[in-house]
Amino acid sequence: MRERNYKIIPPDPLRSHFGIIWNRCGRIAFVTAGAIGLSGCNTGIFDPVGPVGSAEKSILIDSLGIMLAIVLPTIVAIIAFAWWYRASNGRARYLPDWEYSGRIEMVVWGIPLLVIMLLGGVAWIGSHDLDPAKPLASSTKPVEIQVVSLDWKWLFIYPDQKIASVNELVVPVGTPIHFSLTSASVMSAFFIPQLGSMIYTMNGMTTQLNLQADRIGIFHGLSAHYNGDGFSDMHFDTRVVSAAEFSVWAQKAAGSMLALDDQSYGELSKQTMHVTPFTFRLENPNLFHEIVTQTLPPGPGPDLEQPTASVSPRSGG
Repeated sequence: MRERNYKIIPPDPLRSHFGIIWNRCGRIAFVTAGAIGLSGCNTGIFDPVGPVGSAEKSILIDSLGIMLAIVLPTIVAIIAFAWWYRASNGRARYLPDWEYSGRIEMVVWGIPLLVIMLLGGVAWIGSHDLDPAKPLASSTKPVEIQVVSLDWKWLFIYPDQKIASVNELVVPVGTPIHFSLTSASVMSAFFIPQLGSMIYTMNGMTTQLNLQADRIGIFHGLSAHYNGDGFSDMHFDTRVVSAAEFSVWAQKAAGSMLALDDQSYGELSKQTMHVTPFTFRLENPNLFHEIVTQTLPPGPGPDLEQPTASVSPRSGG
């Protein structure tokens, strides 16, 4: 019997080391991607705290499920066809002269048509049920809040409580909130992701929005439309508190040393950035109406020339 000589090749240390590093980097990247993906789950639209946000989450999930009904079979079909019609498969039928199949046409056109009809139905029903101006079904009287977007801050006016706040929205839990919104300058977009329904604010116009928060906590609000150099800092905290705590806060704000009237509003409407939240007592009950009707002059808006360092530190003055 002939003796065979086998040559044993030692492992390449560089390749082994690279493989270890590659595996570790892959695990780190996977964990990092998962952490980044989940980091916004408790502050975004997939963690709703009210009926509007919950309904919008359901619409998104339903729409995704409907679209996956055509996407997933398409992906599976691509893989299946690539495997079945591989060069080594002698059982695959080669039909170079094939040109038409009524059954395939029915599938190709029928399934997308059903998807479009289902998506259209979900969008149609959802757009009517979640009309921003439609009051929420509740036996509790809504809290009236007038919202004014300024450069670059938010003004919240509580006409019934005769108070106002800047860059802080305080609402009672489980109570419908009726917002009337306008802009004292350029167009902005009011958005509290966990409550739902982003809506625009426009100068000389009033938009309506109805929301409700069913959980006590602090939730992020922001301007979702670029409106100048201070856009990235134009955000606010939405504090959802108990009814008793809301009454205490409103009484404290009503005793504020700062009064919101035409003169103080003129100062407030000037361009500022990084504004710390504070409260006013409301001296002019018609202030919101005067802003909408432009009885009070609009804000300056973004300056076409070089802004000053006091307004925009990032510009360098």
